[in-house]
Amino acid sequence: MSNSSLRKPPKLQPGSPKDPVRFGHYYLLGLIARGGMAEVYRARLVQSPADGSEPRLLAIKVMRPELAKEARFVDMFHREGQLALMLKDNAIVETVELGNIDGRHFIAMEYIGGRDLTQILRRCQKSSLRIPVPHAVHVGVGIAKGLDFAHNLVGPDGRRLSLVNRDVSPSNVRIAYSGDVKLLDFGIAQALMKFTSEIGILKGKFSYMSPEQIRGMPVDQRTDIFSAGIIIHEMLTTEKLFRGDTEFALMERVRKADVDPPSKYNRRVSPELDRIVMKALARDVAERYANSAEMHADLKAVLDGYRFDVRELRDFMRKEFRREYTKDLQDSESARVSVPAGERLPTFDNTIEAVTAVTKNTAPIPGAPLPPPVAPSLGEGTDSQIAGLPDDMQIENSGSDAGTNNIAGQVLDEEKSGFWSRMFKKRK
Repeated sequence: MSNSSLRKPPKLQPGSPKDPVRFGHYYLLGLIARGGMAEVYRARLVQSPADGSEPRLLAIKVMRPELAKEARFVDMFHREGQLALMLKDNAIVETVELGNIDGRHFIAMEYIGGRDLTQILRRCQKSSLRIPVPHAVHVGVGIAKGLDFAHNLVGPDGRRLSLVNRDVSPSNVRIAYSGDVKLLDFGIAQALMKFTSEIGILKGKFSYMSPEQIRGMPVDQRTDIFSAGIIIHEMLTTEKLFRGDTEFALMERVRKADVDPPSKYNRRVSPELDRIVMKALARDVAERYANSAEMHADLKAVLDGYRFDVRELRDFMRKEFRREYTKDLQDSESARVSVPAGERLPTFDNTIEAVTAVTKNTAPIPGAPLPPPVAPSLGEGTDSQIAGLPDDMQIENSGSDAGTNNIAGQVLDEEKSGFWSRMFKKRK
């Protein structure tokens, strides 16, 4: 085997919202998450939209190089990624590309400014808050909607794929600052679950598995329904449903599935909502909802009774994560317009500095008459002159105030126009 085949890919530079780094046909705009299997970067396409619309921000998940050495995992990653590309529903984060750039395997998804449900639950616990019941039901409706679409996905041949997520957990539920709810990583869940047990990061997922999944038995879409029930229970109670001092103790609790109704911990939970959650959490598979559509319909009926408006969750998110929301807005604004330093056009200030340097360092021609001295600026009503510029190179007046130079306005105008020929105007 050649040394080149053993050589690791060069370290991937993450970039930042104001200083992008090229990654194939993408700009990387900063690291936004890191996990045991991959790193996630904010990104956008290098080529701007042809219609002149605002560039779309993306999230690019790049597989860690050490994992890419396992050919079987790479195969699973790409195979399951193809399924993710088929999941086009507004309750599932859209996957836009699966590929390989310079030996790095990646999946590009739509960027959702917000927080995952794990972060929200932790914030509530830290602040001694509870997610309001209507908000929790709204999130449950979104989860059930996404599951129903995926469970009924059909392939190109028209046959149902019988897709099962196997990894429905709070970390894979994204709540946008707009109040939208989306499932993450649905298409690649099976590949991830098959491999994570071998690299020692599966333990944290036991709390969201179904009894049959813990036992290693065959599973169908009802295992995802059980996991969704766990999430809804934890949102309503702000408490972990399954705990254990040891891995074995935790698995045993999940196997038994001995669960109290959420109303025991939260009096605001109605009997109907109790019934829905407990049906989803039935130990016996046959006693659960037969499909996600049934669960979605029941949750939607409860939500309609609250006359819930998605703006309520939007306001909750922006209030509880005010600092993070503000930073996300600022970073996203910068990320849509920034370019790498090496690709930036010369700015007005840089041009002035260059001309000034040339003027100062140029010796007078022997025998040539010296230029007349420059009179100092007398204030408003006179032509101000930039030090170091020849007499015939002046900043063009702009604005309604006659005789007054609006240098700042001219800089902005010239940066927008980009034409050097308009940067200076000769005196007549």
